[in-house]
Formats: sequence, structure tokens, C-alpha cells
Amino acid sequence: MGAGVSDLAAGMEAVGKVAGAGLGELPELCAAEVLLHLDAPEICRLARLNRAFRGAAAADFVWEAKLPENYGYLLGFVDGVMEGEGGGRERSVLGKKEVYARLAKAVPFDGGKKELWLEKSKGGVCIALSSKSLVITGIDDRRYWTRMPTTESRFYSVAYLQQIWWFEVVGELEFCFPAGTYSLYFRLHLGKASTRFGRRVCSSEQVHGWDKKPVRFQLCTSDGQHALSQCYLDEPGSWILYHVGDFVASTTEQPIKLKFSLAQIDCTHTKGGLCVDSVLIYPKGFQQEKVISSHK
Repeated sequence: MGAGVSDLAAGMEAVGKVAGAGLGELPELCAAEVLLHLDAPEICRLARLNRAFRGAAAADFVWEAKLPENYGYLLGFVDGVMEGEGGGRERSVLGKKEVYARLAKAVPFDGGKKELWLEKSKGGVCIALSSKSLVITGIDDRRYWTRMPTTESRFYSVAYLQQIWWFEVVGELEFCFPAGTYSLYFRLHLGKASTRFGRRVCSSEQVHGWDKKPVRFQLCTSDGQHALSQCYLDEPGSWILYHVGDFVASTTEQPIKLKFSLAQIDCTHTKGGLCVDSVLIYPKGFQQEKVISSHK
């Protein structure tokens, strides 16, 4: 009887010890294995939980798994920026967490006309090309186009079309994308937005001609991929991503060259009142603003 009570007490004491062991007792390597299955924001949140997760969240192999396979190529766009900030640090010195954090911020290139960054959640590569990097028919003639400063663009400037007969915008990009499928968009806005007495207002006085014929979108790649579609421009007062098409990057070893355009070249009528902000390239399925899909 006494022996039975003694064994029961010992067993309860052992159970108590196990119950008392919390996440703080979790080995750091086990914590790292958990983090490998999480997105970057989730890793950062768990790092505040305890010492084990904080140490695991600093491990290079955790963050290297979240980086694109060609992150070394992407860092090539950052080097000049880092040297300009006074760091001048060799990329080999950077921890993988620091690399991810730097690439998650906008990295300007081509004289500030383009930017790349990592989408923070999944680590996919995103690219933006400003209107200044595009070939716009008549852009230098102030009767047709003006450059308009605005805080509603990541580049703080858009091309505003007052009125024109032949509307055409063309762009190109050569880049080594991580393998995957990407979507390309034009970011457009009907009407001229401004701020009055602290409130956003939009003038649609010059908006005309877009309901008569659809705008044609086109995308082609150096490896033979093509997308052709068309869409009427609508919804004055809102920034909208017009989907041009998708393309597949099959390898990071060779750059893929993209050529894309939008046009409405029916000269039977004028069109105007349009802001052209940028071209955006996102991993397929990722979007931050309203998207309108064009029709083939």
C-alpha cells in the first residue's frame, strides 16, 4: 500500500515537471524547424515570444530559405545604395536576415526610374517601372501631355494626358526573375486628382474618348510568350491595375526580356483625361489594388 502511494506520488511529480516545461524550454534547433514553415512576418512575431525563437529567428538557414534563389543577383542592385549610405559593407558580411530586410525595401535602379523589392509575406520579387521609363507618344508636346507631381505614385510623378488622337505607351525590361509565373499590370487613373482643404478631389472634365473603343494591351517575351487583350477604361477617380498578361520565368540563369504596351490608335476621335503612373510586375496572385482583367 505504502509503495503504491509512493509510486503514484513520484509519477505525479514527473507529470508536473513535464507540464511545467513551456515553449521556453524548446531547443533552438526545434524552434528553427518551426520557423521554416512560416512566412517572414510570422517569424518576426514569434521572435518576440522567447529566447529560443529569438535565437532561431536570427539563423541564416531560416532566412536563406525565404530568399529568392537568385538573391545574389538582386543584391547587385543594392550595392551602390549601401555604399552611398556610408556602409560600404561587403555582401558576404551581411546576415541572411539583413539581406531579406534590405531587399524588402524598395531598391531603385536605372536612375530611379525603376524599383524592385521583395513582397514581405512570401518573398516574391516585385518590380515597378515609372512613367518616365516608358516610351509615350507625344510626351514632349505640352499640348498633349504634362508631368504631374503627386503623392499617389511611388515615384511621386505621373504622366497626365490632356488630349490626343494617337495614344500609345510602350515599355521594355530585361531581368533575371526567380523561376515562377508573373503578372504584368498598367496602373492607370481617369481624371486629375488633387487635394483641396485637406480632402482628395478628382476632376473628370477632360476625361473623354475611352468609351468609344477599347484600349489594347500587349505583352511578349524573348522566349516566345505572348499575351494580347483589350479593355475599356472606366471608373474615374480610382487607381486601377489593368492586367496585361502573365508570363513564366523558367530559369534564373538567363535574363528574360519583356516588351509591353497599351494603345488606342483609332484616330476617328480624341481621348484624354488619363494619368499613366507605372507598370507593375507581381508574382501571380499577389495584388494590392483593384484589378481589372482585360479580355482577349
